[in-house]
Amino acid sequence: MTPAEKDLHALLASMHPAVREGEYVYVRWPEGRPLSGHIAAAVREADGLTVVLPRADADAQDLPYDHAAAWITAQVPSADGAAGLTAAISAALAEAKIGVKVLAGFHHDHLLVPVPDAERALEVLHELSAASRSASGGTPAPEPRLVLRGEQPGDRPALLELTRAAFAISPVTGEPVEGEPEEVGLLAALFECGEYLPAFSVVAELDGEIVGHVISTRGRVGELELLGLGPLGVTPRLQRHGIGSALMKETISRANAAGERGIALLGSPDYYARFGFVPSTSLGVQAPDPAWGEYFQLLPLALWPGGVNGTFRYAAPFDADGVHGQG
Repeated sequence: MTPAEKDLHALLASMHPAVREGEYVYVRWPEGRPLSGHIAAAVREADGLTVVLPRADADAQDLPYDHAAAWITAQVPSADGAAGLTAAISAALAEAKIGVKVLAGFHHDHLLVPVPDAERALEVLHELSAASRSASGGTPAPEPRLVLRGEQPGDRPALLELTRAAFAISPVTGEPVEGEPEEVGLLAALFECGEYLPAFSVVAELDGEIVGHVISTRGRVGELELLGLGPLGVTPRLQRHGIGSALMKETISRANAAGERGIALLGSPDYYARFGFVPSTSLGVQAPDPAWGEYFQLLPLALWPGGVNGTFRYAAPFDADGVHGQG
């Protein structure tokens, strides 16, 4: 390992990223207008002046911007000798599919990432620091342990808050949701409905923190009892880390052990096919809404009876709330 590489690992190992309070935006500053507000950074180009300032200041001055960003300070000293520091940070975020703009200050590097990705970006930076400690001979942090368990008394406030965060970005449009996500009200109603099944309200914990949840409630095709799965939520900073898959596998295992016949859900065919789900119509089951097409899927379990024909009916709160158990 070269001295420059050693310096890079040492710097990354000592990194302690922190989020600055508030939301920030990039704006093109109007030509000729004196600078005003709490300007955090400015870049003069041949094409004009770009500034970074708090979102509230931009709104107050009616300055247009594309999106809001969270400001993360890497809290690792910037140094000319630390070859590849910015590149290593940017590459780690890019691998996690997080866009980033980097501002290099005299003391630290500063990262502007989309607000919905802030928690995940912090997680990526902590993982990068831990890997660098290991590479430089330090003691890596122990791997956190994921525990899957049934819902317990007292979990519900945390589960509703997790669902609120998980669905703050719509799984259908990819855009921020205005107001309370409808999945929060749906989950609260499912907890209290007659079709609630305690054994199929599954919680994921990481080092004692609730980070995921999935619920399946009683559904039917005619007289045949099935499970209707959803909502399934994972805390945003840990999405795409396998927690959703673990919750799905646990649900399927519990369903087979309980002698259930099948599981229905509305979601991405590309994602749920990996668990054995197929379009419901291939098994003779129609979606509650024909417009759902191949997005309404079924997993036939070990005791699937065959010869099924009819329309699936979710638990009552799905109809009352007008939402449909997206994963």
